[in-house]
Amino acid sequence: MKNADEEPEVKLTLGQYLASIRTDRGMSLREVERATEKIVSNAYLSQIETDQIKRPSPNILHALAELYAIPYEGLMERAGFVVPTRSRRNAEQRHGRIPTFADYNLTDEEEAKMVEFLGYLRSRKKPDGAG
Repeated sequence: MKNADEEPEVKLTLGQYLASIRTDRGMSLREVERATEKIVSNAYLSQIETDQIKRPSPNILHALAELYAIPYEGLMERAGFVVPTRSRRNAEQRHGRIPTFADYNLTDEEEAKMVEFLGYLRSRKKPDGAG
């Protein structure tokens, strides 16, 4: 006998997911078109939501991610542009390449030095976690 906890996870298509988010936000197709300043037309979004278009361009996905306040990377994965890595499969884990210093335009050498310094700082931490 199967337990309810053992049922397989049903993954929505990109279109189903976007339709559910739009509905949750209480927006019409035309409102999305206006809010994205016509980057995403209502007709095009309708085709995405009905799975007639399965792989919209990344800039369309970015506009929708911004509007809906949802992770762009997740939309890219659902559209098949990005294969999930082990670190992203577990939502509790943080990805190590957060753009903390993106505004600084670090060179590869500077980035390597930052990583080296971080290693030094971490090596100085006490075992009980009190830094």
